[in-house]
Amino acid sequence: MEDRLSFAEVLRHPLASAGSRESTALLVGAATLVIGGVVSLLAFWGRTLPISGPGSIGQFTAIGCGITAVVVFVAARSLAYAQPDERAPGATMRWFDVAALAIAHGIIALLGWIALTDILQRSFTGAEVFSLAGAALAGAAMASTAYIVVLSAANMSPSTLSVVLMLFLVVGTLASMLSASDEQWWKLHLSSLGVTDDVSALTFNVTLIIGGIIVTTVAHFGTATIPAADARAARGRRIVRLALTVMGLLLCGVGLFPVDRFLAVHNLCATGMVVVFVAMVLSLRRTVPGTPQVFLTLGYVFVGCIVVLAVFFVTGYYNLTAVELVAFLLVFTWLLLFLRNTHGAPAATRDPSPGTPARPAAHRSE
Repeated sequence: MEDRLSFAEVLRHPLASAGSRESTALLVGAATLVIGGVVSLLAFWGRTLPISGPGSIGQFTAIGCGITAVVVFVAARSLAYAQPDERAPGATMRWFDVAALAIAHGIIALLGWIALTDILQRSFTGAEVFSLAGAALAGAAMASTAYIVVLSAANMSPSTLSVVLMLFLVVGTLASMLSASDEQWWKLHLSSLGVTDDVSALTFNVTLIIGGIIVTTVAHFGTATIPAADARAARGRRIVRLALTVMGLLLCGVGLFPVDRFLAVHNLCATGMVVVFVAMVLSLRRTVPGTPQVFLTLGYVFVGCIVVLAVFFVTGYYNLTAVELVAFLLVFTWLLLFLRNTHGAPAATRDPSPGTPARPAAHRSE
């Protein structure tokens, strides 16, 4: 059991251990509660506010939580980088990795609190919140957001990164669907969400662009933990890293080139991402030899499902939107599971001869 941490020890070494990171998150949350509560009280003073909608406590809280998430994430990652003796996992992230992840955390917080307050508004029809209670609630929401973001930033790992990516893409896409001005968008294809001039199209395209940047972060950061005991394994790791980077760039391209203005480029990016995914799954046995057989089989099943979906679309059984949604879910579910199954997977080594003790595989960093 660890010795009890004092305030001074936490402030001197905020990321030295799991206990210090937890204490740091609590301190940041407490500070955010005070600052957010005071700012909210000044904004709400003398008024009663609806729970959600324009000018509501929900809108103010969601914006405040989004800003809090971005600022706290950047601060936590900067702290990890500034203290090399006790860097949190993934402290070597590049600046644009940190920027993309900070924006992702901010958007998740923003849209998450908007959704929650909208549900509360429907549960308490006609209810209004007084200024003091509203300030306390808004401050508490910002404090809980800050607490979660500190822990996410300080304990960033390939598995955590994959969850953030999946959550961000799901939240951003759902927000675009719910705010779409054309209620019949689904009759065409998923990309039709990004062709209008309203906030729905902006949300959808920005989600894809930032999501693509996060995938390149996964390529750089997530694959660094794949063991490479020899030159062949190191080459396989580089191939996987390149494939994930290309997938990220192609996902960015889907958002950067809307289908109504750049049809050929948009379709090339979307199709190319699936092709790279299929190639990576089918070659994974050679590129990452230590991958569990169960996960390899699951990848083959996912590829088979995508082929079946394509057949359903060609025969007219499914429309393109259904195919894209299911394929999207399969690809990014596989990516999430990939990071969990290859993180620390044993590298393939030759079986030792009888009576010869096996030597642990060496891990090489690139």
